[in-house]
Amino acid sequence: MSAHHSFWADLRAGSFSQGYLDAAGIRTRYLHAGTRGKPPLILIHGTGGHAEAYTRNLIAHGEHFDTYAIDLVGHGWSDKPLAPYEIPVYVEHLRAVLDALGITRAHLSGESLGGWVAARFALEHPQRVDRLVLNTTGGATFDLAVMERIKTLSTAAVENPSWDTIKARLEWLMADPAVVTDDLIACRQAIYAQPAMRAAMPHILCLQEPDIRRRNNLTDAQWAAIRAPTLVLWTDKDPTGAVSVGERIAGLIPHARLEVMQRCGHWPQFEDAPRFNALHIGFLQGG
Repeated sequence: MSAHHSFWADLRAGSFSQGYLDAAGIRTRYLHAGTRGKPPLILIHGTGGHAEAYTRNLIAHGEHFDTYAIDLVGHGWSDKPLAPYEIPVYVEHLRAVLDALGITRAHLSGESLGGWVAARFALEHPQRVDRLVLNTTGGATFDLAVMERIKTLSTAAVENPSWDTIKARLEWLMADPAVVTDDLIACRQAIYAQPAMRAAMPHILCLQEPDIRRRNNLTDAQWAAIRAPTLVLWTDKDPTGAVSVGERIAGLIPHARLEVMQRCGHWPQFEDAPRFNALHIGFLQGG
């Protein structure tokens, strides 16, 4: 794939919009495709991420769902109040987003941190979750080397948001570093250049601290208490955890199945969008 592949090449196939909403006082940015009346779907990015994680999926999903990719509180172009961003903070933000959109029940799909948030939301608000997708999800691992790597790369990228530091942070996510496009680097560079982002990053990275991570991780009993039909999506080259992590999660959740995407790292929705979109849409439609 060309390093100059543009977001516009992904988005030109259909209609989409960018907007902001007030989620209980948090100005929250989103990308949207689809129309009211279709089943609602919320796409949730990972640590330090933003809605552009889903530019290769938004249009395809908008054909079937009322689809929103959001910037979590503290991330992207959303507000960044300075407080430790533990999982309950994100869960409350997601609840407020759904309320602001007038959505009582939705499909939730989260990548990494986004999956962690979606899983916890499904535990606390089961009546508001239809189907659940946990994409290389957080909330089940405790690998000190990975946690330190996330802290080191993220801190370097936000303290000095040069092309090279941003590129290094994004390349770590991918099985093939060439998948990282100039558009993606430039987008994250603009986000990380915000003074508010630099101030927020230590609070975002609190989940990489051992004591904080322990109290936010889901226990086996909590995974087993999720009742939504669930797709656990893992990859063969995920840098945060082996396929066995996905197997364990899928084995604990009563109505779950595991799919493993080949030749992908931590962003399968970006690295192999056609395969991801087919799997994802099929599952959300009841397949």
